[in-house]
Amino acid sequence: MKKIIIAVLAVVSMSFTVNAQIDRSVQPKPGPAPQIKLGKAEKFKLSNGLQVIMVENHKLPRVSASLTIDNPIYLEGDKTGVSQVMGDMLGNGTTNLPKDEFNERVDFLGANVSFRSNGASVRSLTKYFEEVLGLMADGVKNPKFTQEEFDKVIERTLEGIKSSEKSVEAVASRVENALVYGKNHPYGEFITKESIKNIALQDVKNNYNTYYKPNNSYLVIVGDINPSETKTLVKNLFNDWKKGAIPPVSYNVPTNVNTTEINFINMPNAVQSQVAVINIVDLTLGDKDYYAALLANNILGGGGTARLFMNLREDKGYTYGAYSSISQNKNKSAGIFRAGAAVRNMVTDSAVVEIQKEINKIRYQKVTPEELKNSKAEYIGNFVRNVQKPSVAANFALNIARYNLPSNFYEKYLENINSVTLDDIQNAAIKYFRGDKARVIITGKGIDVLKNLEKTSEYKINYFDAYANPTEKPAMSLPIPKGVTASSVIDDYLKAVGGKDKIANVNSLVTSSEAKIQGMQLSLVQKNATPNKSSVTVSMMGNVMQKIVFDGTKGYQEVNGQKKEMAKDELEEIKNTAAPFADKNYKTGSLDRIEPIDGNNAYVIKHGKKEVFYDVKSGLKVKEVKTAQGPQGEVKIPMVFSDYKEVNGIKFPHKIIQKNGPMTLEFIVKEIKINEGVSDADFE
Repeated sequence: MKKIIIAVLAVVSMSFTVNAQIDRSVQPKPGPAPQIKLGKAEKFKLSNGLQVIMVENHKLPRVSASLTIDNPIYLEGDKTGVSQVMGDMLGNGTTNLPKDEFNERVDFLGANVSFRSNGASVRSLTKYFEEVLGLMADGVKNPKFTQEEFDKVIERTLEGIKSSEKSVEAVASRVENALVYGKNHPYGEFITKESIKNIALQDVKNNYNTYYKPNNSYLVIVGDINPSETKTLVKNLFNDWKKGAIPPVSYNVPTNVNTTEINFINMPNAVQSQVAVINIVDLTLGDKDYYAALLANNILGGGGTARLFMNLREDKGYTYGAYSSISQNKNKSAGIFRAGAAVRNMVTDSAVVEIQKEINKIRYQKVTPEELKNSKAEYIGNFVRNVQKPSVAANFALNIARYNLPSNFYEKYLENINSVTLDDIQNAAIKYFRGDKARVIITGKGIDVLKNLEKTSEYKINYFDAYANPTEKPAMSLPIPKGVTASSVIDDYLKAVGGKDKIANVNSLVTSSEAKIQGMQLSLVQKNATPNKSSVTVSMMGNVMQKIVFDGTKGYQEVNGQKKEMAKDELEEIKNTAAPFADKNYKTGSLDRIEPIDGNNAYVIKHGKKEVFYDVKSGLKVKEVKTAQGPQGEVKIPMVFSDYKEVNGIKFPHKIIQKNGPMTLEFIVKEIKINEGVSDADFE
């Protein structure tokens, strides 16, 4: 035993001696690219043209299958959305199995079966896979398109369109595609209420019968399978799926603008601007400079350490995040380079300058060796971590088939990444990041943005509506009628909610409301008493998270048990908002402008750090925007008021939406008490 211990100590001592001889001031030389061994994919093809890819993996008793229908992209014209409706109707039963029985069987097997306009997918335990794949095959080959289900899908689609009308993000995405590709391109056309209403049930059936075919399709199966048995199963289930000729397609090939221009979409409800610098690229998976383009984009805007993020967020504090992306596409000139961010209104013009500065910098100055080395390391690390997953091996095999790539494409992937040089990065940036022939598309609030944008921008500004139609420059303001003042606007508001006499009789007010945040219920109870006392209690799942109390003279905030007295400026601010009807204080503000909100005009009163909006026709308050100091500079926090209902003859908003950065809270008022439920103890 003693000899063994001495031998072990000798080995340990030797290892310390060897380590002590390493010169840690010299960076180790990188080793060769890891040898990649992809999971083996077995392939075969059915007589109807369906190509099948199988990857065997027995680590878990699970199997997944994904069907991809790889048709050429095509225009839908005045019935845009028909393929989406068709995809939404798939899986609602088959000609062999009613909808409820189909769904009940899937649930009983603990499986997942889903359908879409360009394919389907399933996941299940191995022992149920045969039946689950059979259910998917039945849904693919024998869909049941009924008028009842059609009407439901149309109604849901129209509701979705309506709910997204005021979404700045949804409008920005729609108009970006329409402007960059053109409305006469499959990627540029978009669904509207009119196009959905043009669709009939027969159109859905025609779309399915025309485009849902096996001869342009791939079925990828991954997991705990016996390849020989699975091959027999697939043949039995899919051999009778009838192939068909896919109609030829024709559309305009998109091109970039000759000179960079700004395309502005006015959204009066925008609290921040969606800024994007976009140009078309002709880049396909496997192109010679594909790898250089990936790395160049990663350095420019691929993540939290990339140039755009470090500039616009970390240095300037304009945004929560700034990124870029480049997409390849096997259709000619259908890829996209996009660099952008959601930024505060007041820095929109500066953000455009900084984004373009970073694009031009990577085009005209070589990146540093350190940046290239780090970018390569990131790609290689991600690739090596994911490559052994069976699903990744299957997707690689699918890409090789779809793009007609060499069989060793992914085995050579890291070698090709490592071979990219500093010159390659610059050449790719010059070729694909066309800051000189780009559309700078800004979706934002014209009144807040355009004045500075016109001063600082060297580009021509074109104006578009929310559906990518050319329009005139939005009105920056409307003339305030003679005799209208902040005081008269408030008088009209008091009259609209019930009248001065009724309001004068309100000595106290309790408002209880609820909101959802990440699936959990948030409760808010606000109590106010004359002349200017207030308390706000925020609870989640019965636990008090925050309290704000003001007794008319002094106040405090308490968060998670930590109490903090209000500062002098906080006391001054809360004095103006603590009364049951604080709007009376806004008479001392200034009537700044008339601004359109959601199609209606509103008077805007400026009072301290707050702007308050009152509907011109109804007199009701519809919005407040408070300017606060955040960690990255000034931010605007809007609150939108709607759904006014009477309580004891006085109108109160019963829906209040508050947005703070990326978070949106929708409070629904559950109860309002007037002159009851409030005591002096509430303000202690």
